[in-house]
Amino acid sequence: MAAKDSTNGAGDGPGSKVVRLDATDRELIRLLAADARTPNNALAAQLGIAPSTCLGRMRALREAGVIRGYHADVDPVAIGKGLQALIAVRLGSGARDQIDAFLSRIRSRPEVQSAYFLAGAEDFLLHVATADSQQLRDFVADELSTDPAVALTETNLIFEFVRGDHATAH
Repeated sequence: MAAKDSTNGAGDGPGSKVVRLDATDRELIRLLAADARTPNNALAAQLGIAPSTCLGRMRALREAGVIRGYHADVDPVAIGKGLQALIAVRLGSGARDQIDAFLSRIRSRPEVQSAYFLAGAEDFLLHVATADSQQLRDFVADELSTDPAVALTETNLIFEFVRGDHATAH
């Protein structure tokens, strides 16, 4: 893996740096994105490198912030959260100083699977999972609509979710 570049890439978070990756790094990321539980020796064999080299590359990718973590892909239906929605949230024009507080509060809610801070007409897009429509309604009515910083919400139900096959390292 090459050294970090000193410029921020478009859309990166504060302090994020673009990292130069070689073909082996990109393939390692692709393999991990497909199945993060793949044993190191199997990854090394697929990459055609020594297991110690593979571990070193993984460590370097973690330290550089390229690999941010490993997560289980949990089926919401299996844990009783069969209704999913995307909720667009627009804050009031006078609430711009409350963006961090809103994000901090909302990300702690058990319904919120992901929260995206956006450019454009909406300020946030929330991916939520609830047991049923009543719980979704309660979340929107009690957690979002009562917040004085929130000017508008728009809820869209998710009928089906399909994860992409590609990692972002291509």
